[in-house]
Amino acid sequence: MLPNPTLDQLQVFLTVAESGSFSAASRVLNRAQSVISYTIANLEAQLEMPLFERSGSRQPKLTDAGRVMLEDARRILSDLQVMRARVKGLKTGLEAEVAVAISVMVPTNATVDVLREFRDRFPSVSLRLDAGELGTMMELVASGKSTIGIGGAVIKQDDSMVIERLGHSFMMPVASPGHPLAQIRRPLTLADVREEVQLVVTDASNLTKGRDFNVLSYKIWHLSDIATKHQLIRGGLGWGGLPASLIYEDLQKGRLVHLDLDAYEQGEYPIYAVRKLSNPPGPAAAWMIEAFRDRLSQCPDRVDFKAAIDVFRPDENQLAAE
Repeated sequence: MLPNPTLDQLQVFLTVAESGSFSAASRVLNRAQSVISYTIANLEAQLEMPLFERSGSRQPKLTDAGRVMLEDARRILSDLQVMRARVKGLKTGLEAEVAVAISVMVPTNATVDVLREFRDRFPSVSLRLDAGELGTMMELVASGKSTIGIGGAVIKQDDSMVIERLGHSFMMPVASPGHPLAQIRRPLTLADVREEVQLVVTDASNLTKGRDFNVLSYKIWHLSDIATKHQLIRGGLGWGGLPASLIYEDLQKGRLVHLDLDAYEQGEYPIYAVRKLSNPPGPAAAWMIEAFRDRLSQCPDRVDFKAAIDVFRPDENQLAAE
């Protein structure tokens, strides 16, 4: 017959092991020591193996089997605590899961900070995270696959959607230091970039079909994601716009250089929270929206990136020497 220990037996076993004695466990659990001993004896009978060595020592010592069972007991009781927290949350309206779609345009440090605090504040709430480009975030929310979306590229207003501006990110055109555009020591014109390969992310959704954003070159390479675009630009295979938060370290270390191109509409890139009107956020999702608002509405990136750009911009003396 398979063992069928009770949760109470496992709790008593764990308390004895952690407190160091049967008498200490009786005080912790506010039970008679005889009850503690009886419970452990029944558990050992269920498992058909001794959990404590009782001879030769005044204090109970775990057997080899007891040490193994102790880890199982801890895991089972920990899972029980998670279940209890989830039930409590559901009774008070807390979601069992939050599904969020986050655009790659959202600064990475803001995403990491929000999700770290979300984990600590809502340990019983599961998280499903999708990252997407351009209209993908909107599509995930509209289809109901995501509870909320955080990102830009809100292409059209829809009465079935609630759209709130949270703050902004920052876009800038860049190239590798060895790229021909990076060698031109003056502000760039449209004529300079027309014949150079521009790397452009193609939206996986249909929401931006037929629309181009800051596409200036005649030669275009279409890519499926911004991570690939980032790597190809660093590799010198073309130029293009990237989120400033993604390339800050590249600018500091000289792996990428900012292109002084007035024709490229760089600057603040608005970030929105998006949800379906018929699916209002629960406490955890509502907290996440406000957490992103707090971080993105106070975005200092513009000043920081200007400093980073200036570090790698040659001064007039350097240009004269060249």
